[in-house]
Amino acid sequence: MRKKIISTDKEGDEIYLIELENHRLRETISILRDELESHKYEKDVAVQQAIQRCADEIIQLQNTASSLRDELESLRFEKDAEVQQAVKRSADEITLLKNTASRLRDQLEIAEYKYEAKLQEKIAEQVSKNKYLQETITRIRDQIEIRCVGVNINE
Repeated sequence: MRKKIISTDKEGDEIYLIELENHRLRETISILRDELESHKYEKDVAVQQAIQRCADEIIQLQNTASSLRDELESLRFEKDAEVQQAVKRSADEITLLKNTASRLRDQLEIAEYKYEAKLQEKIAEQVSKNKYLQETITRIRDQIEIRCVGVNINE
């Protein structure tokens, strides 16, 4: 509110001028306070926006890290599964090769046994033939000797 002071003297003019200046200074203070509050509000809004952007970025980075962690864990799981499968295939192949080697060893032993049996049989046959031939030779000698002795007696 403006007060109208009507004064005719110099002192009244000075008071009027002081009050007028005081009023202008109050208006200036009010305007400056409004601007300061406006700047403070704008600054607070900018800070809040920056905080929100940072919070959004943090959430995005956390999600990315979580996603990468999950992917890494999945890759580890897949790799472990592949390693386990390779180990199982190798173990199966080793078992198969051991079984094959065992069967071949058994077959070789059977073949050796059969060979030894046949060899013994052939040796026995040969011994039997030799014995028969020796007996035959002995008989023929005996017969030749008997004939020769009989021819010598007759002479």
